[in-house]
Amino acid sequence: MFQRVSHTDFRLYRTIPKCSIRFRSSTLLNTREVFAGTTQRLASIGPQITAQFLIATNRTLISLTESKMQKVMLDLLPAELDLDALGHEMHALVAELYPICRSITGNGVRETLGRLRSFIPLALHEVPSGTRVFDWTVPLEWNIRDAYIKNSKGERVVDFQKSNLHVVSHSMPVHKKMRLEELRPHLYTLPDHPDWIPYRTSYYKRDWGFCLGHKQLLDLKEDEYEVCIESSLEKGHLTYGELYLQGESSDEVLISAHICHPSLANDNLSGVAVACFLAKHISQLPRRYSYRFLFAPGTIGAITWLSINESNARQIKHGLVLAGVGDAGPLTYKKSRRENAEIDRAAAIAICEAAPNSKSLEFSPYGYDERQYCSPGFNLAVGRLSRTPHGTFPEYHTSADNVSFVHPRSLGESLSVCIAVASILERNRTYVNTNPMCEPQLGERNLYHSVGGGADNKANELAMLWVLNLSDGKHSLLEIAERSQLKFDVVARAASGLKEHGLLEEIPAQSQLI
Repeated sequence: MFQRVSHTDFRLYRTIPKCSIRFRSSTLLNTREVFAGTTQRLASIGPQITAQFLIATNRTLISLTESKMQKVMLDLLPAELDLDALGHEMHALVAELYPICRSITGNGVRETLGRLRSFIPLALHEVPSGTRVFDWTVPLEWNIRDAYIKNSKGERVVDFQKSNLHVVSHSMPVHKKMRLEELRPHLYTLPDHPDWIPYRTSYYKRDWGFCLGHKQLLDLKEDEYEVCIESSLEKGHLTYGELYLQGESSDEVLISAHICHPSLANDNLSGVAVACFLAKHISQLPRRYSYRFLFAPGTIGAITWLSINESNARQIKHGLVLAGVGDAGPLTYKKSRRENAEIDRAAAIAICEAAPNSKSLEFSPYGYDERQYCSPGFNLAVGRLSRTPHGTFPEYHTSADNVSFVHPRSLGESLSVCIAVASILERNRTYVNTNPMCEPQLGERNLYHSVGGGADNKANELAMLWVLNLSDGKHSLLEIAERSQLKFDVVARAASGLKEHGLLEEIPAQSQLI
């Protein structure tokens, strides 16, 4: 099926078949309704995940009022999920996807997206080779069947079947015999880590090569070697996966993860796994925003999506790129180009509350796909969540970035932070105090000691006073949390209680007072 992709350009792309979830207004469908007609239902993910992600399916949530919707969001915060179990489930997904040989095009990407479709109903899109996408061109499709270097005895001294990192990604096909001296310029190693295999690519230059441990290289004898890369570079497609979850508003939150690396676990199967489980979680919640999950090859995939969806991209109000979220390092958030966008401030609160040793980085035009979403022509409010920043740990882009380098606990914590960010965005509102002349009589309304309980009473009561004082149509709940230095959850609960008693009225975003 071919579709018009913009009102000014009629590039063609192929879609296989679209499976976006769309909810009726203020309604949460049950599992069978949500996934009816898809290849595999969510229930196939197993009892642990079902128990955690389908909490809402045992509740009647038809025709929810806004206040009740906010309560559901409050009730399903990360603290109520078994993050240890979820971390192990995500780690199992990383292990399942790890052996697949992925690149920026080809069957490895399709196979990976196909596996993800057993978890979430992704729509798969294919864009033909040669398609112009802004200043770039979709490259030829690359696929590989086998590769090796054999010595004169016929022994494979370098074998693609043992590690797909042994071949430079996008290597052109080659089959010839050569002496070691001729072969050396095509061999890549890491002398400082002689047992590790480096990851190298040649996406936009016609070349070929092998990567191997430096010890392997030193063991190679002066000999005649048979060199074979059984690959193809042909006209085909760039493939990406997309899931759209419609909310009350057409304003979108984008979650993006690159899906082009071969056997590298942290970069970026960790981001893929967390994005997948985040999509499952959010699909079960009433939501104000619509959510778009994008699984695409790095750089060229994001550029292609933005080119095809140039006009629709303006619907994205907040976004997160997920990359390298499974290692043992501290949580790190990289700000959007805007630097003080709502997503930047929500993420800052979420990571600080999750881990005191978390870090925040200023924006730079170097990194993952946030640099495409934050390019000046789009300037979308998209930041990046990672743990140890890419390029700052020795395992980066090597065979040491394996399944054991990724930790279930780190995956669980990263998922928790993503859910917390979404919860802050969903519940952030701006209100007007309906009784602004001095403080209202809270005790008369049973508001003292009625929100929270025990040791939290003082914080809850202080939060009510802050909300009442700053609810002048100019300050959002996020701003009140920042200024009061109270947890956002405490501020949001206080606002919910005050609103239920008629002391607050919400101001729509477009009509906030200046």
